[in-house]
Amino acid sequence: MENRKIDRHTALYFKNGKAMRNRVVVPPMASQTATESGQVSAATLAHYERLASSCGGLLIVEYSYVHLSGRSETNQLGIDQDAQIDGLTQLANLIQSSGALAGIQITHAGGKTERALTGGVLHGPAGIRVPVKDRFLEEPTPMTPADIELWKSSFQNSISRAVQAGFDLVEIHAAHGYGINQWLSPITNPRGDGLDLLVEIVAEAKRRFPKLLLSVRMPGQDFIEGGLQVHNSLKIALALEQTGADILHISSGIGGWKRPGTRSGEGYLVVEAAEIQKVVSIPVIGVGGIESGKYIDESLRQKRFSLAAVGRAILNEPKLWGKQQLCTG
Repeated sequence: MENRKIDRHTALYFKNGKAMRNRVVVPPMASQTATESGQVSAATLAHYERLASSCGGLLIVEYSYVHLSGRSETNQLGIDQDAQIDGLTQLANLIQSSGALAGIQITHAGGKTERALTGGVLHGPAGIRVPVKDRFLEEPTPMTPADIELWKSSFQNSISRAVQAGFDLVEIHAAHGYGINQWLSPITNPRGDGLDLLVEIVAEAKRRFPKLLLSVRMPGQDFIEGGLQVHNSLKIALALEQTGADILHISSGIGGWKRPGTRSGEGYLVVEAAEIQKVVSIPVIGVGGIESGKYIDESLRQKRFSLAAVGRAILNEPKLWGKQQLCTG
């Protein structure tokens, strides 16, 4: 990070010439406003127009499935068909017109879904049920080499659609127990090759679109016994930086996104973000119940992260949060 005084109002400049006007990220939060075919709807546009009133520097559109086999909600946004590009273009333009950079998160649910949503398909790196805290999931079918290639091509095709739609940033979702997290975690992938798939996706995306900002949402740890620990995540972070990732968005792992029972207060996942920020030179996004400018400024001064994700506080009252914490000052 820069040597000069940093607070939440400080701009962040990227190597490709783009800049965030401040250090606040509106993170991906599922809205269930898309059509059943994954298209942007009028409700989707209204939802993001509302979020954009928060004055954040980067607004990342909710997780969008790269292939029908990776859908996890009925009205989830999709980025698996060219017919979706027009709606996504409207969405990117709307966000950018507010002064924020426009990002979109792309995902494959892997085994963290149900066959009723995916056309009967449920794939994971191994035939191991994904452990989640609030339900009992079906056992996935182990992926074949052809399935792996389908995932790779689906991510690349979706990244291409995001570029065509004009997004400034694409975020690959490798956390919260979804498909790529299942590859990374020893709980769901005992083969030890979990990082290969993610690194290959990132490397190919940077080869094809070198000026595209690429973020990876990755676990600081899995928060389940036998899963990824912080020392594993440090290795993942370093590999992603070396491969070309521009931002690392540090969240929770295989057990899902909810607050760990042992954590309280603002920034309940910032412990892991701070450890990762120490070893990488690219910006790290800190997350977890962050809701005040005071907390953000203090964490920036301590170099615990470079960017702060403010989710629920902005979702609840975006315009009010912006006025009080960001739009002025």
